[in-house]
Amino acid sequence: MITLYDYLPSQNAYKVRLLLSHLQQPYRTKFVSIFEGEGQRAEYLRINPTGAVPAIELEDGRVLAESNAILWFLAEHGELVGDDPVERASILQWLFFEQHAVVPNIGAAYFWLSLVKGGRELQRHAIDDWMEEGQRALAVMDKRLSKSRYFCCDRYTIADIALYAYTHVAHECDFDLSPFPALRTWLARVRAEQLHVPMDFSAPALKTAAE
Repeated sequence: MITLYDYLPSQNAYKVRLLLSHLQQPYRTKFVSIFEGEGQRAEYLRINPTGAVPAIELEDGRVLAESNAILWFLAEHGELVGDDPVERASILQWLFFEQHAVVPNIGAAYFWLSLVKGGRELQRHAIDDWMEEGQRALAVMDKRLSKSRYFCCDRYTIADIALYAYTHVAHECDFDLSPFPALRTWLARVRAEQLHVPMDFSAPALKTAAE
């Protein structure tokens, strides 16, 4: 059985939980309280030198980190990836898009504006850029979804799982989804997928180490 190193507020970790639910794959969980500094402890740095979650440990002791790499590994031999080389490359295209367009903007805004107490004041210099680039990413996604029910392959794949994580909480950190009807319909479609599990974290604002 694999072990998932998890932290409930992390949308990157949520991706893996969501995929494991779809795969109906059993796993055990070890929670790593990133905000409390557990990610920087020597025992966890041996698991993932970046100190971030998620990471998974396989039965043979090997470890994988980086959420989209984990998604690819876990789903590679099933229908959520598939066998067609072009479809597989298309999935990778959207996984890369998520990492360079969504996470640095919507992901950063979610972290600082929704999770960190005082984060808005600490990051005032960055908010306008996050909003501009994040809205641009949402527009790209909406345009794609206006032509297809899912991001690629005409079916639900790990591309949808990866992109859903931060997109479904974008409204919690000042992003306006009202101009993007296809995107909003897709969010509802993903929620309606069989074996979907919601993000199971709801907590008051968290403190930074600087406080």
